[in-house]
Formats: sequence, C-alpha cells, structure tokens
Amino acid sequence: MRQAILNLEESKIREVANAGMGRVDVLPFWFGESDEGTPEVVRAAAIASLQAGETFYSHNLGLPELRQAVADYASRLHGPVAMERIAITSDGVNALMLAMQALIDAGDEVVAVTPVWPNLTAQPVILGARLRCVALQPEADGAWTLDLPALLAAITPQTRLLVVNAPNNPTGWTLSRDEQQAILARCRETGTWILSDEVYERLYYAGDTAQGAAPSFLDIADAHDRLVVVQSFSKAFLMTGWRLGWLTMPAAMTPQMGKLLEFNTSCAPVFVQRAALTALEQTESITPRIVAHLKGCRDTLVPLLQAIAGVQTSAAPGGMYAFLRIAGHRDSLQLAKRLVAEAGLGLAPGIAFGPEAEGWLRWCFASKDRGRLVLGVQRLERWLAAQDQ
Repeated sequence: MRQAILNLEESKIREVANAGMGRVDVLPFWFGESDEGTPEVVRAAAIASLQAGETFYSHNLGLPELRQAVADYASRLHGPVAMERIAITSDGVNALMLAMQALIDAGDEVVAVTPVWPNLTAQPVILGARLRCVALQPEADGAWTLDLPALLAAITPQTRLLVVNAPNNPTGWTLSRDEQQAILARCRETGTWILSDEVYERLYYAGDTAQGAAPSFLDIADAHDRLVVVQSFSKAFLMTGWRLGWLTMPAAMTPQMGKLLEFNTSCAPVFVQRAALTALEQTESITPRIVAHLKGCRDTLVPLLQAIAGVQTSAAPGGMYAFLRIAGHRDSLQLAKRLVAEAGLGLAPGIAFGPEAEGWLRWCFASKDRGRLVLGVQRLERWLAAQDQ
C-alpha cells in the first residue's frame, strides 16, 4: 500500500469507544451525534420511497427536486444560491473528499485551521498534499480564538487550498463576519481556494444573525469566488446514520463534480434523498426545536463543569460539544481511557483532533435526556474526588 495510507493513524475516538463498547454501565458522550432518533416524518418518507420501489440509480448530482430544495434552503439562509451550484453527496465526509479530489494535486500546499475533526487534515495527506496547520488558541476561560494575522500570513500565492471548519469541531469556535471578510479578501489576493466545512451552521446559539445560522462564507462571497462549502443533513436534522450531504460551489465546477461522483459513489440512494427532501420541507418544525434543545443541553452541562475545581471550559457559541481541560492531566488519551474504565464516562480525547488539543476532552452534549449529562458530571466529580484521596 501507499506509505501515506500506512502512516494514517486510527481514530483515537474509536480507540476510546472500543474500550467501552458493550458496557451498559458506561455513559457514552464520545461520538458527534445525538442519541435522539431521526424525526418520524423523515423516516416515513424513506419507507414510502422503498415501498414505491425507488431502489435504482439516480442522477450523479442528486435528484433535481432535492438539489432545488437545497438551493432554496441555502438561499433563505444566505441569499441567492442557484441549483446549478449544488451537488448531493453520500454524506459530508464524501463531500469533503470530493472537493479535495477536485482541487488538490500531489505536492500542493494546504493550510488548515486546527484543532479540527481529523478527517479534514487526513484527506489532504491521503492525496499527497503538503499540510500546514494554523492553531486556534485557548483563552483562560476555556474559549478558543483565531490568531487572524497568523492565518493571513500563512496564506500565500503558493497555498492552493484553505480548509476551515466553523462552528468548529471540537472547540465550538465560530468565525466572526469580520474574520470571514478578511480571509476571503486574502484568498482572493493569493488565488487560494477556500473549503469551508459548515455542517454545524444551524447549531448556533449566539443569536447575532437573523437567519438562525452561524456566519457563512456564502453570506459574503460572490457566486464565482473560489469557495466550496460542505454541508450535511446529519446534525440539524438528526440524520447522522443516513449519510447524506451536499456541496455548494461555483456553477462551472458542478458538471465536473458529477464526473467525480460517478467515480466515487455514482449517486446517493434515492430513498435517502426522499427522506432529505421531507426534512427540508419540514425544516421549521424540526431544526428550531433541535437547536433549542441543544442550547438547553449546553446550558445544563457547561455550568456544572465550570463549578468543578480544576476544570476549564467555556460555553461555545456553536456546535454540540463542551471542550474541557482538567488540571494535572496532560495525556488526554490515557485520561479518556481511565474515565471509561474507572468512572463509566465516555469522552473523546483532545489529541484525536490534533496536537494543539492535547490535554483536552470533548464531551458531546447532544443528549435527549439532560439528566444523562447531570449523571455524567456526577461521575466525573466522584472520580476526581477519588484521585485526591
């Protein structure tokens, strides 16, 4: 096999989860998904599609009616987005890889803002790119911020692609409008493409946009800008297991993306696309409720964590995670494994998201029952108390 593949590290989140799989006494908060199932109306649409015999191939770019619905949805949030700019993909991970396959040659320079979900930094390496990372910085209160001058300086005419995820997994950091404008202006100067992972855009609690979404590059970019935005049905519609996403790109790219889709997955399953179409039709009855519930989960968990001596964390403006650090514990993988074994608490180790996040833990607060969050904090408190004895 290629050395780049042999050098890939296995998921450290999975390493921790595997240590606790099958244990009914473990509270799992390690994966980035809610424990609440997909809304019934969405599931019913998929069942109806299957019963109607829609088990055949569809267009590489997705059902035309779904592409139009996605374009309409994006237009409501960000201003006019034409259907010709949309491609439906077999999940957000597939969308990210397709975009990188379309834009990166071996040896190209890619700049990524980290810490970040490891797929975004592994994919350029798989394709033979040269990866450079610009790290977010933790503040004393546990919030993470961007060193904007450092990022702008890192983007040069040699930078083929900038990869940014905001709201960010794992930190919850979210780009401000001013930061986006500065980044876009710099990338226009250097001819650098922007790949913006915005799968958490609706999980936004700051309330400083009228659309009910985090600031997006689509709000400020022109349709022909070198910008590709990745989205997913997973988070805002509780559809993680359905594996469906989409790309928004310059219209001239779309036919070429259709070719790449043919050689990757051919197309997304029709019954999954029918479910997504219903999800978009029912957005106003689905997504605001999910966001309000998640905000309540965040506001339940974070103050309890902040009340524990030695725990550093902040209420992030976006995403579905509390990112925390416990004084005296530097090895996050070892700590996460100990918490599983000794406290029955399953968290993701920060090192899984890059060396910048070593010593931190990610706690997914997307819990249908907020009482599970309280119980998890109690387990953490008891474990910490036992360490002091």
